[in-house]
Amino acid sequence: MLKDQWIMGIETSCDETAVAIIKNGREIVANVVASQIESHKRFGGVVPEIASRHHVEQITIVTEEALRQANITFAEIDAIAVTEGPGLVGALLIGVNAAKALAFAQNKPLVPVHHIAGHIYANRLVTEMKFPLLSLVVSGGHTELVYMKEHGHFEVIGETRDDAAGEAYDKVARTLNMPYPGGPHIDRLAQSGNPTIHLPRAWLEEGSYDFSFSGLKSAVINTVHNAEQRGEVIAPEDLAASFQDSVIEVLVTKTEKAVAEYGVEQVLVAGGVAANKGLRNALEKAFSNKPGIELVIPPLSLCTDNAAMIGAAGSVMFEKGIRANLTLNANPGLDIELYN
Repeated sequence: MLKDQWIMGIETSCDETAVAIIKNGREIVANVVASQIESHKRFGGVVPEIASRHHVEQITIVTEEALRQANITFAEIDAIAVTEGPGLVGALLIGVNAAKALAFAQNKPLVPVHHIAGHIYANRLVTEMKFPLLSLVVSGGHTELVYMKEHGHFEVIGETRDDAAGEAYDKVARTLNMPYPGGPHIDRLAQSGNPTIHLPRAWLEEGSYDFSFSGLKSAVINTVHNAEQRGEVIAPEDLAASFQDSVIEVLVTKTEKAVAEYGVEQVLVAGGVAANKGLRNALEKAFSNKPGIELVIPPLSLCTDNAAMIGAAGSVMFEKGIRANLTLNANPGLDIELYN
């Protein structure tokens, strides 16, 4: 009988301090997340220095709680996986140094994990991955289409050239005087509105799988300002619905085209914006009539930053023999394709 594999995952790339214990790469035994949303809300976005200070305060507490929930000791842990990047450099450093200290003190292997790889592997906690596959990554800082022919292989076939989808949501929410984070508020408001306002779709050049949402964000802001100057009132729910309609149409259409070109068996959705109800519904509708292609969308708890996803990705990297030594540093601009 094979011995169970136990991986500790640590995630501190932005404003969540998280530690998880993952069994055999697919089973969540503990997943503890300390959120900082309330601390950053009054600033309308994440303040890096505040995020780093909160990580310092929470990392030991969250680690101990994860071990308590899993009811295991460090002696049973096979490896410690940690987000190396990308992310806020100060925030990443807290997790990386905590992981290095634990790996040294407990004599455990240290496994570096790419944050986006973590989001993709959150889906393995739902169902086994089937290759070749395509992952649509949509989060606050990233919008990418990633092709995978096997475990641990990442080929970015499309990425954002300016604002990521999540950034655009937050900026539009600010224009509509909504609190941070703006994505969930826009999504809820859009459900009660009608997409009656014409807004641009940035398709870019023919055949491109890249994304661009900066122009859309600017179009929304200009629409609001122009209406104010004319003394007109725009229904915020209609504006939210129109904005969301534009974002979703581009995301879904480019995903469908990439799926057809690359001949994949599975489509994974990853990242914080994967929690968006409008996007989830549109993707489910788009792929409901495509036999032979499985659409996988993780539960809401695995869409936003968490450490279970880092443990899941770390399990695969551990099995592939990927290790870091105690010189490991935070890498805020880490390229996912370096893992291939």
